[in-house]
Amino acid sequence: MASSDEVFVGSIDQGTTSSRFLIFDKAGEPVAVHQEEFSQIYPNPGWHEHDPEEIVKSVENCIEGALKIFEKDGHSKDSIKAIGITDQRETTVVWDRTTGEALYNAIVWTDTRTAALARELKSRPGSDKLQDICGLPISTYPSVTKLLWLLRNQEKVRKAYEAGNLAFGTIDAWLIYKLNGGPDKNVFVSDPTNASRTMFMDIRTLKYSDEVLDFFSYEFDLRKVALPEIVRSSDPKAFGQIASGSLKGFPITGCLGDQSAALVGQKGFEPGSAKNTYGTGCFLLYNVGEKPVISTHGLLATVAYQFDEKPVYALEGSIAVAGSGVKFLMHNLGFSHASHKISELAETVPDNGGLVFVTAFSGLFAPYWIDDAHGTMFGITHHTERGHIARATLEAVCFQTKAILDAMEKDSGHKLAELKVDGGMSNSALCMQTQADLVSIPIIRPKMRETTALGAAIAAGFAVGVWKDFDELKEVNTKGQTVFEPKMKAKESKRMLKRWERAVDMCRGWLAEEEAEEAEEAEEDAEEGRSKEAAETKGEVEKEMAPVEKVDSKLA
Repeated sequence: MASSDEVFVGSIDQGTTSSRFLIFDKAGEPVAVHQEEFSQIYPNPGWHEHDPEEIVKSVENCIEGALKIFEKDGHSKDSIKAIGITDQRETTVVWDRTTGEALYNAIVWTDTRTAALARELKSRPGSDKLQDICGLPISTYPSVTKLLWLLRNQEKVRKAYEAGNLAFGTIDAWLIYKLNGGPDKNVFVSDPTNASRTMFMDIRTLKYSDEVLDFFSYEFDLRKVALPEIVRSSDPKAFGQIASGSLKGFPITGCLGDQSAALVGQKGFEPGSAKNTYGTGCFLLYNVGEKPVISTHGLLATVAYQFDEKPVYALEGSIAVAGSGVKFLMHNLGFSHASHKISELAETVPDNGGLVFVTAFSGLFAPYWIDDAHGTMFGITHHTERGHIARATLEAVCFQTKAILDAMEKDSGHKLAELKVDGGMSNSALCMQTQADLVSIPIIRPKMRETTALGAAIAAGFAVGVWKDFDELKEVNTKGQTVFEPKMKAKESKRMLKRWERAVDMCRGWLAEEEAEEAEEAEEDAEEGRSKEAAETKGEVEKEMAPVEKVDSKLA
């Protein structure tokens, strides 16, 4: 029988491919979990969308499913003291704030339809000053380009904008708004770890920047778009309460973007601590303390968390393709039906056989920021087997992580002593050993790898006093961790890295060339159309002039 003084915290983990609800005890152990995948929508090459209403429904289903397990095990839902939210970050939702209706599918962070728009924005005067304000460079990745695309291309969105009813938010703002009951309660907030991913927020003041809004308002006045209020990541009141279902009236008291949540879940509270999450993408966060570090080596400055008045900052390296590369082998190439089988397939060969796979399905993110790259394999021979391709897919993530760590060392002036890891791909011992070999530092993998969800639970728990300080968390999730020590000779790892960098250089320009050709063809078609129209106009004028000429000749 469960004790009446048990204390639990719920955690909504809304990811790129699935939603989950986990219930953690005070020791940071998950006691119940329910997960539900939702639709991945790919209307055109490079486009990636989600149905915003389906996301909300999946979260509600997960809450009910986990709660059923929780109560079946003898626990009372009244012992759940708070609920935290962690979410995919840059994914963009727009809705009518009078009705709460989503006006278009959510445009996912991986989406590259805005590549040409990003290049257009980069060419505008003043674009080079933005990163110092908001911490992010202009690319397809932040939310702003997605919002501008929607305003340009979707009439429904534009009409709401013109009527003054357009609301914009990342997934956290949308979820909190809907879970609170939508327009009735109108709880419209975002925390700094999510708001910093839009490009609108001044990373130092944690307020929306007038200078940034002015820069992006050259076509549409973005001050006419309703933006969520920015509130602390841990707050007993700001995020409201769940409006319906079995947890109706339960408070939402914490919110963190997924990568910040993973840093908190790994207890990366000290400057110099770092974590790498191998999920759909791969994200390395490095705690830099209470002052942001603006990168000069291709990294992002972001907010790690804000639990009190002073925010804590991080340097971030973002890799677009990690677990999604494994899924590509499974679903597109039919390599296997289970992700762990890809790692087993990679183990059937002793090395990559000279194969390099630059998995630039969405271009390359940090530290390269190449929007016009496409996924490319180099070094294919008659010797190449499926095992080599599987191994090269895992290695692609490890190579990019090494490049990010090198950039972080240059930006921070410090070399990392160890790297904590989590996420689906961290389950692969081969991948983690390869990572240790390439970065030449120990890789530490916890036994319980639900660190992203745990981070959201910690944020929520702090707000209501479940945990009162970081010292209480020291022993949370430390038992049974695995340490991967570097084994490869430095000469061999350097040779592998050199081949990877050469492949990255060779994969540039694919998309830019295609777009240039398409633009040239469009201009030719337009010119042909103008010529045809001019010829038709000339013919009509000559036809109309003909009777006049006849009359003139008679008069003559």
